[in-house]
Amino acid sequence: MTSPAFIIVGRVRKAHGIRGELVVEVITDAPDAVFAPGHRVFAGTASGDISTSRTELHITTSRPFNEGLLVGFAEIPERNAAEMWRGRYLLLPDGELPPPDENEVYLHDLLGMRVELPTEEVVGTVEELYELPQGLALDVRRAEPRASETVLVLYDDNTIASVDKEKRVIVITPPEGLLE
Repeated sequence: MTSPAFIIVGRVRKAHGIRGELVVEVITDAPDAVFAPGHRVFAGTASGDISTSRTELHITTSRPFNEGLLVGFAEIPERNAAEMWRGRYLLLPDGELPPPDENEVYLHDLLGMRVELPTEEVVGTVEELYELPQGLALDVRRAEPRASETVLVLYDDNTIASVDKEKRVIVITPPEGLLE
């Protein structure tokens, strides 16, 4: 699997105040570097594709706010313009982000990975990712004979035993009854 050209680094939650600031959910381990004043991000989609307009936003201000950031952009001068950004994704070119550490993985890398039990029994393949109040969840398309079913698996320390980026395999230890 090849890396995408752009990586999701944030999601706009809502407009804030009258000066066009946006409440941004951070989706990067380096928010201070990515959202520093003077830097830029691109408008994109939930799948990590850059918008067809290739809109580039230049960061003017950034500060912590409710488990995220409050970010001002030169191109969004007031609240009405900011309201149009609700739910949009912010991206950076892949080459502008440091590679993930050995024990880290980009979210897009999880898509398509095979999910197995510690016994090497195949559970299925990661089809989609969801941000839930409990955290990140993997929507896993079950292997045959249950391929018409999916199961949500929380991406947490209790459930994920290991992630092998090279082999593209996630080993899980699911709670009792999850796969029944």
